[in-house]
Amino acid sequence: MASQQAGNGQPSDDAKKVNAATAEANGDSTSQAPLGPDGQPMTKTALKKAAKEAERKARSEAKQALQAQRIAAQPAAEKKEKAKKEVKTEPEYVNNTKPGEKKDLSQPMEAGYNPDHVEQSWFEWWEKSKFFTPRPVTESDPHNPERTFVVPAPPPNVTGALHIGHALTISIQDALVRYHRMKGYRVLFNPGYDHAGIATQAVVEKRIAKTEGKTRHDYGREAFLKRVFDWKDEYQSRIGNQMRRLGASYDFTREAFTMDETRSKAVIDAFCQLHEEGIIYRGTRLVNWCCKLSTTLSNLEVDQLQLNGRKMMNVPGYDEKDRFEFGVIISFAYPLEGSDEKIIVATTRIETMLGDTAIAVHPDDDRYKHLHGKFVVHPFLPDRKIPIVADSIAVDMSFGTGAVKITPAHDPNDYEVGVRHKLPFINILNDDGTLNENAGEFKGMKRFHARRAVTEALKAKGLYVETKDNPMTVPICSRSGDIVEPVIKPQWWVNCTPLAKAAVDAVEKQNMIITPDVSRREFYRWMENSQDWCISRQLWWGHRCPAYLVKVEGKSQDPADSKNWVVGRTFEQAKERAEKLAAGAKYTMEQDEDVLDTWFSSGLWPFSIMGWPEKTDDLKHFYPNSLLETGWDILFFWVARMIMLGVHLTGTIPFKEVFCHAMMSKSLGNIIDPLDIIEGIQLQGLHDKLLQGNLDEKEVQKAITGQKKDFPKGIPQCGTDALRFTLCAYTSAGRDLNLDVSRVEGYRKFCNKLWNATKFALMKLEGGFQPASELKLTGDEGLAEKWILSKLDQAAQQVNAGFKERNFMNTCAAMYNFWLYELCDVYIEATKPIMEAGDERARASAQQTLYTCLEEGLKLLHPFMPYVTEELWQRLPRRASEKAETIALTQFPESLPERQALTQDATRFESVFSGIKAARSLAADYGLQTNLQIWLQTEKDDLLEALKSESLIIRTLVKGCKSLEIVKAQSDVPKGCEALTKKEEFERAPEDVRNGQLEKLKTSDEEHAALLQAKANFESIRDD
Repeated sequence: MASQQAGNGQPSDDAKKVNAATAEANGDSTSQAPLGPDGQPMTKTALKKAAKEAERKARSEAKQALQAQRIAAQPAAEKKEKAKKEVKTEPEYVNNTKPGEKKDLSQPMEAGYNPDHVEQSWFEWWEKSKFFTPRPVTESDPHNPERTFVVPAPPPNVTGALHIGHALTISIQDALVRYHRMKGYRVLFNPGYDHAGIATQAVVEKRIAKTEGKTRHDYGREAFLKRVFDWKDEYQSRIGNQMRRLGASYDFTREAFTMDETRSKAVIDAFCQLHEEGIIYRGTRLVNWCCKLSTTLSNLEVDQLQLNGRKMMNVPGYDEKDRFEFGVIISFAYPLEGSDEKIIVATTRIETMLGDTAIAVHPDDDRYKHLHGKFVVHPFLPDRKIPIVADSIAVDMSFGTGAVKITPAHDPNDYEVGVRHKLPFINILNDDGTLNENAGEFKGMKRFHARRAVTEALKAKGLYVETKDNPMTVPICSRSGDIVEPVIKPQWWVNCTPLAKAAVDAVEKQNMIITPDVSRREFYRWMENSQDWCISRQLWWGHRCPAYLVKVEGKSQDPADSKNWVVGRTFEQAKERAEKLAAGAKYTMEQDEDVLDTWFSSGLWPFSIMGWPEKTDDLKHFYPNSLLETGWDILFFWVARMIMLGVHLTGTIPFKEVFCHAMMSKSLGNIIDPLDIIEGIQLQGLHDKLLQGNLDEKEVQKAITGQKKDFPKGIPQCGTDALRFTLCAYTSAGRDLNLDVSRVEGYRKFCNKLWNATKFALMKLEGGFQPASELKLTGDEGLAEKWILSKLDQAAQQVNAGFKERNFMNTCAAMYNFWLYELCDVYIEATKPIMEAGDERARASAQQTLYTCLEEGLKLLHPFMPYVTEELWQRLPRRASEKAETIALTQFPESLPERQALTQDATRFESVFSGIKAARSLAADYGLQTNLQIWLQTEKDDLLEALKSESLIIRTLVKGCKSLEIVKAQSDVPKGCEALTKKEEFERAPEDVRNGQLEKLKTSDEEHAALLQAKANFESIRDD
């Protein structure tokens, strides 16, 4: 029991009332039970309620009385003004470190944590010292696959600077990399950059259009590519700087670029090998076509705009005032050949009727059975006879009129119908989105102008029926904002069926881990439904296809036919193959103008960075990679293709584990430069960055509005460590993350806690302190020391488990709780009197314990907070056994048996601390801050002894404690003291806390029974 004396120690009248009511409630009164409002004697339950109410009232009145006494004792006129705190001026921070040298820490620690000062010089020293380069394989340190950890960093696109989503990926990856490096693994974290094909070409085209009013065609291919390479060099340098500022421990000596010489050789070799095996082929099929950029798109580059009904929209390439109708379905009639009968069909893209080559009906639909095999007449192309075909797959006879127009060259479903019925495939579009000669009288029109014109022409012919609202999805090019068109074109394709099957087999046989489970299921679903992959792109920026069209003199060659093409790893090899194809005739060779899909080169990344196709030592020692860590959104577009290509080209899975983290929300916050959070930035600075970018005026204004809402005062300086810790603490198996800058600010304050704790410790470790050579107990540890060492051991267990389970949220929480709530709030405060007034042995033991907690605690934090932990660790004295130059190469803390054995002592300290918390709670209830007279009462001998032995700590941790008495008997506590029992303390706690305590203390029968009773009392009150 914790008791606090009230007044002069005599019970007040209200307290007497409380005691009397309590006695009656417990059946101790010998007098007749009081009468209730109804005149009947009160029941025991009613008495208990009355006692509690009287107790509550007495407490309230006592508080009011104490408050009144304090006010009366300190009249307003006599109140002393608070002395103004003297502001100490700190000397200006000067970093005397030479570039690349170890940071000069000769200056005293600053008063508080300053991330800008802390982060200076460390990365340059790490990089120059090659701490992040894998240990070389030697006879004394041979290659061991089980002790090798390799992460192929997903190469960011050189389209622009990194955003906060990249910072999330880097923070998670680097935490894992630093953890394994400290665990003694041979570690390779390989950096690189992706040329990003269409994305980079699009931003450069946008830039020269905005600044010069020119197009790439004004430059020509070679001159334009030089401009793109200039862009690439600028942003590769900028991204590299961002990576370093984020503390990413890449081996920058192995920096790779998807279009550098080594990677380009790998791309050409892979294309040729797959073509020689018949897996890459040339075929004419439907592709996603962007008219604005004149190129095919991958599905990842197509956004889906959901419309609930009619909507007027602008389209790139048209006058801004020109708006077009979407979200409707138009019905019109086709006249039957040789008859007055008509068939009504409907479409959301009326202009595509110019490419119709059939009308499909269901074979069982009685309405149309008499029309099977007959024809309709095209109203604008009278020479085109359109057959009526029966197709049970394409037609739902209960939907609409049961008749479906078929445009095989401009619709994926219609394409399949065209293949089944061997229909003509008529393309009506030029690459720029104008209609070609197949469109008849509409030739030369832009596609959406033709949409209006066709509708009006149908009305003029009396064939228009109606227009209705129609919920639909509109495909939008993510790069240009243009409406994507399905267009049939001859392209290079990868037959994914055999690759997918082999990939699935390898994943299962070689036990590749894919987490979370939802990502594993998605991987299998995509593999089971794999489609052939179009790898041609009508761009200039990228790997040009190593394929050549051979034109033999006197023969007509179809560019769509694979037989007329040869491929070669070199021009000489292609020429040899062309000569065989020409069979002695004269010929010419034209290299394909197209480039390869950027995902093709990215798919080779895990082994191309190791020097494949050459059989290098890196390929032998670091492949397959250990872990691919990435966002779940590119699981199919990148991860699945790396697995397919890796298994086929190298014979093994490219990595042993795939971990898909949650994604940053696609919000305005996701475009924030992480350096703006690290360094801080004013609101106007955020606006200026937008104005300097490539966004159009509407996008800029939208983003500015968002910035004003999200960051009205700009973004404060938070530092790298706080940002990294926040991002990792956010990480879970969920699907969406929203960054709250206030949380980053909170973790910056956490960094300040680390700073102050270390600064305090260094003051207490002065005077020739030398840490013990080994991590062993001294034997002189007090109860508080044993408790904090037990907590340190628990933190080490939780952090190691979190890394193994990829549970970064729990890992960060374990470290945060240890540092803030256990080390700083309790242990450091508890040891202050020991450090100042304790005997020599106790002080020496407390120093060793404090040092161990700081040293091990900094190591536990290092994977997430590399800069502040390095700075503070370097300021600590070093154990004689410690040979590492940097905290990054120290041994990561593990749970130790002798610390595990401290659990019982830790539990005793928890009991002591419960008395401390009870005293604090009572003091807070009454607003008392000084002259506290405290009694702690317990009938348990072991607890009594523990309380007495820790009395100095108790007095230290209860602020304002004037005197402390520890007694066994209840009678030793003066009457009139306000008291709080353990049971009452439990009842005060929130329900979730109570439930947690019940679980935690269930091994103690006596305490368990008391807590259960308290819980029952609470539920009884709640239910009443």
